Amino acid sequence: MSHRLLLFAAMTSFLCAPIALVSSGALADDSPVVTPFADDPTYLSFGAGYFDLFDDSEAAEFRIEYRSDIQFLIFKPFVGVMATSDASFYGYGGVLTDFHFGTHWVLIPSVAIGFYEEGDGKDIGHAFEIRSGIEAAYQFNNESRLGLLFYHISNAGIGDTNAGTEVLGLSYSLPID
Repeated sequence: MSHRLLLFAAMTSFLCAPIALVSSGALADDSPVVTPFADDPTYLSFGAGYFDLFDDSEAAEFRIEYRSDIQFLIFKPFVGVMATSDASFYGYGGVLTDFHFGTHWVLIPSVAIGFYEEGDGKDIGHAFEIRSGIEAAYQFNNESRLGLLFYHISNAGIGDTNAGTEVLGLSYSLPID
């Protein structure tokens, strides 16, 4: 369990880094400090992570997402697929928001719905699952991003069981506009 606590502490520190930098003035520049209305491109995002972070069905996790630049209010649509080394599969679609902290840090909360197939992996209770997550990313000058992502998948109690799972992963988002 201690390696999981260390991973959780590292993730929390990384996700809080943009807020701490803004508070300290380290991100001071000519752009707004925090804005969800930046003119972001469409992204193709690739990722890998640690599936079932807080339980005993650990597996490697791999994902690819299409993150649209179309914006309604502060929300942008995205779709993705996730697979694990235990042959579990999850296809999903939802909305996300990019909150920019200065010119290089982006905090990206997201929520999605989708369908999960356990394969040889963890039974999380139902085919229909809800994914909620948060990502902290560093945006390079060419608009590509490197981020740390944490998300939870759960059926919200609609199945006989609601085991759920958590994933901690890295992502690389490539602008495709």
